[in-house]
Amino acid sequence: MKNVTLKDVAKAAGVSYATVSRALSGSPQISGATRERIIKLCDEMGYTTNYVARSMVMKKTDLIGLVVPAIDNEFMSQLAYYAEMSARSHGYNIMLCNSGPDLRQEKTVVKLLLGRQVDGILIVPQSPKTYENIQAYTNQVPTVFLGENLRDQPQSYVAADNSWGTYIGTRYLWELGHREILYFGRRHSTTHQLRAEGYMRACQELGLRQRFYNSEYSRSSIENGYQMAKDLFSRPIDYTAIFASTDSNALGILKAADELRIAIPGRLSLIGFDDIPSTALPRIELTTIEQPKRAMAVQAVEMLRDRIENGTQGYAHQILMPTLIKRDTCDSLR
Repeated sequence: MKNVTLKDVAKAAGVSYATVSRALSGSPQISGATRERIIKLCDEMGYTTNYVARSMVMKKTDLIGLVVPAIDNEFMSQLAYYAEMSARSHGYNIMLCNSGPDLRQEKTVVKLLLGRQVDGILIVPQSPKTYENIQAYTNQVPTVFLGENLRDQPQSYVAADNSWGTYIGTRYLWELGHREILYFGRRHSTTHQLRAEGYMRACQELGLRQRFYNSEYSRSSIENGYQMAKDLFSRPIDYTAIFASTDSNALGILKAADELRIAIPGRLSLIGFDDIPSTALPRIELTTIEQPKRAMAVQAVEMLRDRIENGTQGYAHQILMPTLIKRDTCDSLR
């Protein structure tokens, strides 16, 4: 099998190699009719641009690497979708890599992207150790972190104000009359540490007892939330509301509560965090904290483009505000 080349197209079109090249590059020296004929012929013959060769000449690949810890997570997949749409609108293509829960794999995929000569990298980090783990590589290419607040690290990132999200969610439950609010989640990342801090701050201001049910899992999922909730519900329920640190955990809680005939809402109120698409489905209608996923992805791509195209130095931190989405899983006790 042989790849179709520009010379093959030129021969079939009865024109010179230079004419085909100019037609595909949009040169004004080529008439519109000739350009259309050549483009149509390229399509019929199955010609594709040799981007490797072009990048060697242009010193630019128009590729952006995107690293996420779990593409099967709805929040991550939405971020990836919006990042790709934004990058594509500016002439870039995305190379998506799944790093999984292993720091070694995270480093491996970053090295792979550098080897592919990407123009820049977007990274959703998997843990607070990510920055140190890949610093030697991110120093070589424009990099923006996405979705994780790195606090004072000298690295560019875009994230939601996770602390504010749990703060306003806890206050909402308090306004509904809840005084025993259980926080259900994990603290394996800076994001989740900040979410726990927002809950604690609200409890301190409102005079509420802080109650935690901590996850032994390193990642959130419906199944993990379900297993944890079954264990939680095997004990006396002396609280009236649960604040789940992620929507995935909240969906697991709903599944376990349904099996055990624990009414949500009714017996318990429930609020999640992220606003993934499935939370708005009928019979779920989960009250949650929405992360501005589209805005986060667009801002991260814009920040990365600025570093790629303008050579901007230094770093920038952008924190976007989450929103409370009121649905059907919270009842008033008043």
